Amino acid sequence: MKRNLQAGRLGVSLLAATLLVVAAVPASAVAQDKAAAIDALLEGYRLRGEFNGSALVAENGRVILQKGYGWANMEWNIPNGPDTKHRLGSLTKQFTAMLILQLAKEEELELDSPVSNYLNYYRKDTGSKITIHHLLTHTSGLPNYTTRKFMTSDGVRHPFPVREFVEKHCSGDLEFEPGEKWNYSNSGYFVLGAIIEKVTGKTYSEVLREKIYNPAGMDDSGYDRGETVLERRAAGYANTDNGYNNAAYLDMSVPYAAGALYSTVQDLYRWDQAFYGEKLLPKEWKEKLFTLYAETKLPNGRSIGHYAYGWAVRDMKLGEEGPSVKTIGHGGGIFGFSTTIVRFPDEKHLIVILNNTGRVPLNDMGREIAKILYGVN
Repeated sequence: MKRNLQAGRLGVSLLAATLLVVAAVPASAVAQDKAAAIDALLEGYRLRGEFNGSALVAENGRVILQKGYGWANMEWNIPNGPDTKHRLGSLTKQFTAMLILQLAKEEELELDSPVSNYLNYYRKDTGSKITIHHLLTHTSGLPNYTTRKFMTSDGVRHPFPVREFVEKHCSGDLEFEPGEKWNYSNSGYFVLGAIIEKVTGKTYSEVLREKIYNPAGMDDSGYDRGETVLERRAAGYANTDNGYNNAAYLDMSVPYAAGALYSTVQDLYRWDQAFYGEKLLPKEWKEKLFTLYAETKLPNGRSIGHYAYGWAVRDMKLGEEGPSVKTIGHGGGIFGFSTTIVRFPDEKHLIVILNNTGRVPLNDMGREIAKILYGVN
């Protein structure tokens, strides 16, 4: 009986997967071959227990694959799909950065102004030295609160008012003088969220909806809250030596503007497409968004890119003999979820992978998909 049930579930899952692939059939035979190769690649990762989630791949701006793999809810055997809502983790930062630049364009704030100009409760000795630019580029010197023991305590299960969290967890002594070094800091992006709320007089969630989600047509994205009944929300799991466990609970006021959003691969395609027009930002401001402010260099002196405003701008090397291609992307990780978005602006390619079983090799998956897109063996 158990074997028959499993066979039935597999049949339903395969049928759903087939329908999704057919729904996204690309125009050319070459694109169809690429889509089939990408599908086989991702299915291989799923079979090895290294991927369980949703994926979307676009070539020259056109979707060639959008599909779910594995289960959105393992307890009810509900499959993932391209419309499944996943927690984004640090992909949130690119939305926070966009809001900051939109407000700067509207002259509601200045990128070179210090934090203390906007948050009168922030400690003056450091708040007078840290600018919004420092926060955006992870060069503020603020300690990263997600590396503290607090993140493994019961404290993360309880909601925090924004000001209380800033004062308690994002106002520590600086690890270095602002602008001197680069060190990834979720604390900085939490503070940016507080500044957005202070400047606009609205919640971070409201500003997101008004300035990004509505103009971009992202109806299946939002600020995640555990208490909200949310259709098609994926459950998060931890992949352990003994199988999958439900991921630990995290109140989403803790990641906030650094990592609290949810979305679908389809909405993140809409997000990508919005950058090829000016509905969110004019060209000169988009250039600020993607300008390298912290570089990484090879021993030969060649820059391989690094961090802009909420995005990593890098060259991706496709195999030993393959080309290097410019990418704009970011990864994310939050209890039960890991995510990546990789944009190839010169060709308008896009890779989005959202996984709901904790850490998996998303960078390897993205590179292998890119090799297929560019025809690299």
